Amino acid sequence: MNTPSAFRLLRATSLPALAGLLFITSCTAPRAIVATGKVTPQHEFRAGYNVGYNIATAPIAKAGAAIKDAASAAASSDSVRYSSSLNNLQAAALAYLLDPVQTTSDLSLRYGVIPRLDVGYKYAFGSHVFDAQYQLLGPVGTPESPGAGASTGTTYASVGLQFATQRAKLPSIPFLDDINEVLGFSARRRDLIVPLIISHSFGPEEEIGALSYGLAYAHSWVSYEFVPGKVYNDNRQRLSALPTQYRSFSSYGGFVNLKLGYRYVYFVPALSIFYQNYGDFALLNGASTSLSGLTFVPSLGVQVRIPTKLGGGRR
Repeated sequence: MNTPSAFRLLRATSLPALAGLLFITSCTAPRAIVATGKVTPQHEFRAGYNVGYNIATAPIAKAGAAIKDAASAAASSDSVRYSSSLNNLQAAALAYLLDPVQTTSDLSLRYGVIPRLDVGYKYAFGSHVFDAQYQLLGPVGTPESPGAGASTGTTYASVGLQFATQRAKLPSIPFLDDINEVLGFSARRRDLIVPLIISHSFGPEEEIGALSYGLAYAHSWVSYEFVPGKVYNDNRQRLSALPTQYRSFSSYGGFVNLKLGYRYVYFVPALSIFYQNYGDFALLNGASTSLSGLTFVPSLGVQVRIPTKLGGGRR
């Protein structure tokens, strides 16, 4: 099958520009659910670019004007006396680690391995994501060769598994840079997301798109440490570093997305919402903090379907 000229133009001009945009955003594992219940047909590829915004209530609550002023004052001092304000700075750093308020983006590529299973890879500026999706319901054809029963309104359902790993860092925001200078914060994290996706086709085999919605469960593993260089206790002794801490927490959410286009190129606006109780986290000097909150992930993406000569669908 010949690739349409419109797709060739998109590949030649748009994708390099989108790749450039990817590197101006901060790194975080992508949580926007932009897939439909129909997996990539066997032997076909699907490429995509997605940009969104991670809006989490926990870091917003921890980033008041007083915290920003305290971070700036501490960063400009040669030595810092440990106080409750430093507990607040640590809590703010952890909140941004667990769920940053920032722009997100990723490039992705998927491949149909067998009629009801596809696999994929995403790169999100430092976060590497591997995932697979298995189709539970609906035909497995293509717009050119629809499966039995494929039509407008056909229901598809699938379950996915996404694993992401990254060396986490705070977003490049002035007061967070100040916190990092004072507290010597570093972290790593891994994320597992399991979405259950239901979709309704527009046209046979999503020829002009689909409406999708569903539920998602996520689990995250975090390790972090604080290594302050100029923080002292009341006895003028330099505060000891906090050894590497290990924590994990679950998230529960729902999502909806709309896929609109024709055969080869689709635009996908989406919204995902998660709730998580992060639990208790150890801080310097024997202190601790507890965090919880909601996360809203609005996004907009483009997907390109890439048929191959081996494609054509399996009924």
